[in-house]
Amino acid sequence: MQTAIVRHILVKNKELAEQLKKKIHDGADFTKIAKQHSTCNSAKRGGELGEVKKGQLVSVIDKLVFSAAERVLHGPIKSQFGFHLIEIKFRMMH
Repeated sequence: MQTAIVRHILVKNKELAEQLKKKIHDGADFTKIAKQHSTCNSAKRGGELGEVKKGQLVSVIDKLVFSAAERVLHGPIKSQFGFHLIEIKFRMMH
């Protein structure tokens, strides 16, 4: 079984997601940005989703988490909840 350690930021519009991504690329702290802007319950943990199993997340996010490069900020990715910025800390096979 594949699992991944993931953190993310969820916002309502693409423009805000793009602005936040730029701030993080320019050196802003992901945890602080997540706490200030993310609408997900994970915001209080700095965007940390912890260990997730394949199939546990919304399909568009799940596909990204289990195929995209690790330690890179991906997004914005649209789901029915809004726009996500995703960082895959690492993936594991159990």
